[in-house]
Amino acid sequence: MEEEKIKKIVRESYAKVAASNSCCCATTASCCGNTGLEKEIGSNIGYSAEDMNKVPEGSNLGLGCGNPIALASLKKGEVVLDLGSGAGFDCFLAADKVGTEGKVIGVDMTPEMVEKARGNAQKGNYKNVEFRLGEIEHLPVANETIDVIISNCVINLSPTKDKVFKEAFRVLKPGGRLMVSDIVLTKELPSLIKNNMSAYVGCISGAIIKEEYLALIKNAGFEEIKVVDESSFSLKYTASDDIQAIAENNLELSKNQIENLEDYASSIKVFAKKP
Repeated sequence: MEEEKIKKIVRESYAKVAASNSCCCATTASCCGNTGLEKEIGSNIGYSAEDMNKVPEGSNLGLGCGNPIALASLKKGEVVLDLGSGAGFDCFLAADKVGTEGKVIGVDMTPEMVEKARGNAQKGNYKNVEFRLGEIEHLPVANETIDVIISNCVINLSPTKDKVFKEAFRVLKPGGRLMVSDIVLTKELPSLIKNNMSAYVGCISGAIIKEEYLALIKNAGFEEIKVVDESSFSLKYTASDDIQAIAENNLELSKNQIENLEDYASSIKVFAKKP
């Protein structure tokens, strides 16, 4: 599938999420309009009730697959960059950690998300948070200006993940840290799901094998790479209705593949450091 076509479809899908305040990685009938699901998802992936209650309403859309803030060890005065910042949830949590002497920059390629995040920042009176429109493969950030990069279930959506990690390396200061939560695969997906665009937007078919993902981070120049946490991740929080329909109704999938569909995806939190 062509890179620009993928980006266009992803951008359009997340514009709908921003407009509808829906949650999950895809705009599905099962989660759209379910105002409690984003908190259920947040709780399951590591956010406390305090985290979810302290941010402006509408900033938590239930789009993540982990809590990178919990393991990033943010310090007062640091400059933090969030790749794929959405409506600003992780940015606002990071802003509290770095304090007024620090700064948080969120980058997202969807204009509607950036507009929503800026509105949320205004509602919450965040003076140390800035949102920029841009692609994570071409960051609108100067060289060696960032202390910590975070990202939450976004890099798997990029068709050129190698570029994302190279850009992350470029903008980090020497000694800077990377802490990302993402979806990876433990084994190759059935082709029916891998080639489904709805599954791509749903954070599944764009994911790659875990070892390949870690290799891309190493090839970008990072050191001290380690998976600090890993867990299975329920497809009901990431998959679209199309994936469920394929799993339940398509005769080309074996019974074993259908029963073990959730065994294909894993949520990982990865730490790495720029030398």
